[in-house]
Amino acid sequence: MAGACTRKLEMRPGTAGDKEHMSMTTPYINGHEIQVDPAAMSPVVNPANGKAFSKVFMARPEHMTRAIDAAYAVKDLWGNTLPSEREIILFRAADVLDSMRSEVVDLLIEEGGATLGKSQFEVSFVVGVLRSAAGECRRIMGQTIPCDIPGRISMAIRRPLGVIAGIAPFNFPLILATKKVALALAAGNTFVLKPSEETSLVGLKIAEIFDKAGLPPGVLNVVPGDGPSLAEVLYNDPRVKAILFTGSTAVGRQIGVECAKRGKKFDLEMGGKSPLLVMKDANLKYAVDTACFGLFIHQGQICMAGSRVIVEEPVYEKFLDLFVSKVNSLQVGDPRDPHTVIGPLIRASQCPFIAARIESSKEQGARVLCGGSYEGNYFQPTVIADVTPSMPVFQEELFGPVASVIKARDASEAIELANNTRYGLTSAVITNDLQLAMRCALELESGSVHINGSTIHDEPHAPFSGVKDSGMGREGGQWSMDDLTQLKWVTIQQGEAQYPF
Repeated sequence: MAGACTRKLEMRPGTAGDKEHMSMTTPYINGHEIQVDPAAMSPVVNPANGKAFSKVFMARPEHMTRAIDAAYAVKDLWGNTLPSEREIILFRAADVLDSMRSEVVDLLIEEGGATLGKSQFEVSFVVGVLRSAAGECRRIMGQTIPCDIPGRISMAIRRPLGVIAGIAPFNFPLILATKKVALALAAGNTFVLKPSEETSLVGLKIAEIFDKAGLPPGVLNVVPGDGPSLAEVLYNDPRVKAILFTGSTAVGRQIGVECAKRGKKFDLEMGGKSPLLVMKDANLKYAVDTACFGLFIHQGQICMAGSRVIVEEPVYEKFLDLFVSKVNSLQVGDPRDPHTVIGPLIRASQCPFIAARIESSKEQGARVLCGGSYEGNYFQPTVIADVTPSMPVFQEELFGPVASVIKARDASEAIELANNTRYGLTSAVITNDLQLAMRCALELESGSVHINGSTIHDEPHAPFSGVKDSGMGREGGQWSMDDLTQLKWVTIQQGEAQYPF
């Protein structure tokens, strides 16, 4: 493939201090924003107050095709750049984001309704994602293979897939999009990003960051717009070799089916109903703190949220008392207030959906100990006790600030209850019993198990995804390098091989 390249990709200097760069509001294709009729722009609404603060153009299928055209045109050139060249771009992008920290934090709050603390964390994490991805540029490893043919050297090498597409959600729009982009670029692929319709500006901000870092035109393209119509283009274009997705299980399943029909690779990170197990020997104050963080950060709009808290019977009532007391102290309100823990849900329609599931569970015997009500986009932090597997709040992903507390007779039933779900994203257990901790690590059906920690944990270099209806494939570090490259077998014959005829 290297021999086929007749022109060199233009590696541009970084322009982090260039004041001419403006915030993007239209699709970013082949290194620039496309020109559109201003009347075709859609309002961007702040979920905290319902007011429009910007406009964005929602692309049509033909714009997605143009983005794929741009990515395809430079795929071989970018795929044959030196690891050091890709590394420099990714390090620059980290520095650009760091320099834009306050601006990006403000956008995460205004467009996504994130609290100040969550937004600050998200930016810091993504700076680390970009630097970690830069390190992966030099760790795309093959291997030599023993060969039974005299004089023949056998090896496996890794090559980029080519054009990769990513579909990102609204809840952690900077992290979950940038992880896909950065690791794909590190592996030598070009990329087309379809951000969530609800956080399109954050997706376009990623394009701006890479543009300021000097990424050559066409290597990254960002196309906001309607999910189904744009995804259809990605399915049907044979130049797109893989689709990376984070979002609901229903949509993820559809993507998997459509990709399988066409022979495309796919990585899916989907829904979750993650359990936190509180064992009878646990420090209950620490368990309460862990449960609160693991569910109520970003109003529970996290696939990793520990929405099922399973407590051993001897400490069940004491845990509930402490838990409800702490939940009642959580501040609900303006996401810009540094003391606010519970901000607005991304869309008001989620509130009646959650309320209906709570009501149905109450009819089956659950007790609502606090919360359960809402106003506008704000849902009060809620604790529901005596939850059983037949109830909606046990089985359904609510994507809101609702904790379902379940009583378990003993550790064996706690593990059984934890696994009684179609999801398997992440899980956690609070215990000082080493034997029990390791038993949980082995028996809990989830992509990750965190002992004496929260269900919410991620690191750029760790393998992240789920099992069952929570995911396929792994995202992060060397695991992404494996998924985002193709393995090729190469042999070299020293001298002349001897053939039987």
